[in-house]
Amino acid sequence: MAVRTFDDLAARGREAARVLRGLDTGSKDAALHAIADALLADREAIIAANAEDVADAVASGTSSALVDRLTLDGTRLEALADAARAVAALPDPIGTVVDGGRRPNGLEITRVRVPLGRVLVVYEARPNVTVDVACLCVKSGNVAVLRGSSSARRTNAALLAAVRAGLRAAGLPEDAVLELDASRDELARFVANGDGAEVVVPRGGEALKHFLLEHARIPVLAAAGGVCHVYVDATADPAMATSIAVNAKTQRPGVCNAMETLLVHADRAALLPDLLGALADRGVELRGCERTRAAAPALEIAPADDADWAAEYLDLVLAVRVVDSVEDAIAHIDRWSTGHSEAIVTDTVGAAEAFVHGVDSACVYVNASTRFTDGGEYGMGAEIGNSTSRLHVRGPIGLADLTTTKYVVRGSGQIRA
Repeated sequence: MAVRTFDDLAARGREAARVLRGLDTGSKDAALHAIADALLADREAIIAANAEDVADAVASGTSSALVDRLTLDGTRLEALADAARAVAALPDPIGTVVDGGRRPNGLEITRVRVPLGRVLVVYEARPNVTVDVACLCVKSGNVAVLRGSSSARRTNAALLAAVRAGLRAAGLPEDAVLELDASRDELARFVANGDGAEVVVPRGGEALKHFLLEHARIPVLAAAGGVCHVYVDATADPAMATSIAVNAKTQRPGVCNAMETLLVHADRAALLPDLLGALADRGVELRGCERTRAAAPALEIAPADDADWAAEYLDLVLAVRVVDSVEDAIAHIDRWSTGHSEAIVTDTVGAAEAFVHGVDSACVYVNASTRFTDGGEYGMGAEIGNSTSRLHVRGPIGLADLTTTKYVVRGSGQIRA
């Protein structure tokens, strides 16, 4: 990609951003409904494009879990349209007064929410991100700059065409949603330049996050991989523990909020034959510590090592470890987690509180599956990603998180002495 193309993209984004930040809520909501209509109107073309991407993925030996993440059928497409309408129904954060007051000299100072500007999202084989990011950015008055992966190239192009058709139908600039067609080296130059976007969000694994952190000269909202844990405490209800573990691992194993490591208190090790058997029955390959293997000798469990504790499998593979206390579980998570989502299953308030306060991750669950870490499930309509950063936003990145603030100061002729 030539430098002038970067410059052109930056200029188009700046022009669209000027229009978007001046739009009223009604205009933005009308555009979101038009996008939903366009997605459904282009249903056949989008699904056909996705079928080609999926066929290529299968032919190249992509795991079934990652193929599932790539797949966009009629039901999932309708869910994307519903998500667009759900974002339209959310309150508009732009112009909201965060705080303020009147100074002794009569100045009225308010801090109000405004758009970030141009939000670059770099994502892997997740075609739903194209629509989720576009809708959240339109509603929050931001320009979306999208750089998807080659594995979803046809699907992303078809979705982007529908999104831009919806924007046209609503009278908004098509450049409210832009595509960045760039190789990895070109992407590195783009984020190092700093003129094309105000912030970049990675939606992928830890390697993508670290790549952007290394090269970007703009802020990086690290919405990255998830080595997520479920800890079964000494007082966990067996049926609940099994239900949560099976859901967290198998409901959609190729997503970042799926469980990758199961920790089990030594006093609940007797549950392992049935619990791990339920997972194995659903096709989960098991890797465990020596105590895990000893507790369930009838099951095929490969030895686990440090590589397994660090792994984001994104597949039907699970690491299992027996620990001696909630403190040991917290220590394991502190060492190996990516800071995404962790859960405890327990019937003890003290253990739950120790886990909640001791685990330093973006989302912590008590007696619930990690699979709920999602903007839609949190009432945000959709999400840009799940941030593991500690500044600006942590957890699912929703509408309000796509804003910054500015101070508006109103006077009546005051001058400073």
